[in-house]
Amino acid sequence: MTRLDIQPALVEDMLVRFLAEEAGCFGFQKAVLGLSGGIDSAVSCALAAKAFGPQNVLAVMMPYTTSHPDSLHHAKLVADVTGVRTRLVPIGDMVDGYLDQESIEERTRRGNVMARARMIVLYDLSAEERALVIGTSNKTELLLGYSTQFGDGASALNPIGDLYKHQVFQLARQLGIPDPLIDKPPSADLFEGQSDEADLGFTYAQADEALYRMVEQRYSREEMIADGFDGDFVDRLSHRVNLNHYKRIPPIIAKIGSRTFLTDFRYMRSARH
Repeated sequence: MTRLDIQPALVEDMLVRFLAEEAGCFGFQKAVLGLSGGIDSAVSCALAAKAFGPQNVLAVMMPYTTSHPDSLHHAKLVADVTGVRTRLVPIGDMVDGYLDQESIEERTRRGNVMARARMIVLYDLSAEERALVIGTSNKTELLLGYSTQFGDGASALNPIGDLYKHQVFQLARQLGIPDPLIDKPPSADLFEGQSDEADLGFTYAQADEALYRMVEQRYSREEMIADGFDGDFVDRLSHRVNLNHYKRIPPIIAKIGSRTFLTDFRYMRSARH
């Protein structure tokens, strides 16, 4: 046992209840999500299937022309295990239409366009299905800003956003996610040979151990170093967490009135129907 370990069965129950109850508050009993072939979307898919019933979950596979063939194969494995409905929506034409028009070659911009194109598809299908979009970003990614704002970072409900990557793997085993997804290196699959850890410059295991101390236990820089972490590594993580905070919050609304969205007004408690 490490300080990062969870009780997977308990967490599974909590998250299944979270999805069903929160969606029910808004009158929804169905879900839509992107199924990439990665561990995070697989876990969100399995949780949604348990919360809403497999027949009420639409998992959308949205490969780009450079996506690895294994990604689609692994997504289908998850769909088979969970029993959810699937739809294949290749995004090559819609993405290339914009990338070619604007002559975009820079990898980060291209990846962001792909991520946001996928979210266009999901929100359109959510209207067709009258379903909520389920998120697939974990806590490690959200803290580090390793997600695309209004792309893969967007959703109506996110069951795994408070789970570090280590914990996502623990929950994946609890949920019976197929081994090929658990064993392969994490990747956003935005271009050939891409891997999350190569992009980040450190492993998820390293990040999780440090971020847990920073965020959950509120260690100071000095305490982190005393615990064995390199000072430069601590500074890099702290900088990323602070720099990317804008991605983790809704758009900030300038307060003018007496009741402002997300500040002191959330819903009509006294509304009569």
